Amino acid sequence: MGRGLGGIGWRIAATALVVAAVSTTILALGVVIVGGQAFADLMSSHGESVDASRAMYEDSVVRVLLLATVVAVGVAVLLAVVMGRRLAQPLRHIGAAARGIAEGDYRGRVPREGPEEIVSLADSFNQMAIALEEQERMRREFITNAAHELRTPLTNLMGYLEALRDGVIPADQAAYESLLEEAERLVRLARSLDTLTEVERPPADQPVEVDLTILIRAAVELAQPGMRTAGLGTEVRVPQHLPARGDPDTLAQVLGNLLQNATRYTPSGGRVTITGERRPGDVLVSVTN
Repeated sequence: MGRGLGGIGWRIAATALVVAAVSTTILALGVVIVGGQAFADLMSSHGESVDASRAMYEDSVVRVLLLATVVAVGVAVLLAVVMGRRLAQPLRHIGAAARGIAEGDYRGRVPREGPEEIVSLADSFNQMAIALEEQERMRREFITNAAHELRTPLTNLMGYLEALRDGVIPADQAAYESLLEEAERLVRLARSLDTLTEVERPPADQPVEVDLTILIRAAVELAQPGMRTAGLGTEVRVPQHLPARGDPDTLAQVLGNLLQNATRYTPSGGRVTITGERRPGDVLVSVTN
């Protein structure tokens, strides 16, 4: 690419040289042939011989014509090289930035320099780079969030299964129902991820009437095996019913994340307290250690 961009100046110079050469040749033929004959006829009418007139013409006009031709060709080539470099420099910048984007660096931008068409191309390139950088940021954020949201239910499932294997909790109907509920939540989360790949932003779920007491106790029950392994005690202080409006899966996901963070960052032997209370206009749920 570097040789191609560098050759723009030379191609423009060659084109200008051809144009200058053709123009000068036509002018020279006209001056030498037509002008020379007219000058000879004019001088002969004033008493000069044809040979003397031709010599005078060649010594004056032809010499000036040759000098003017050399100067014109030189100036044409110089201007073409300058214009070619002015075009090539911003194109080199765009080429370097494009190679950077191809290698995964979306921060590259090109300066707005050169003719109007090159400036327009630079603006379009910068807009494309900004859009690609934003898409890459969203992709990384999506992967991070998806990994985090999957980690909580998977951790709960692993803790429950390990507790069942070690005989810490009995393998009764309630345990299997809790495992099934968590597995179903994973399936719903996977479906949500599929939705994100189809549209830019999935429609928000409509809030429904939920009992936060049930959701809190279910989240604590799922987190219990991990907390016991970490040597933590739990205390749940919630009313018998705590009605609210929201998306059950999202609320269960938030509660699971909070309990997982409490398990991870509470020192062994500590106690995690989960409370829920109704307040004027809203409901407050707290997870403290």
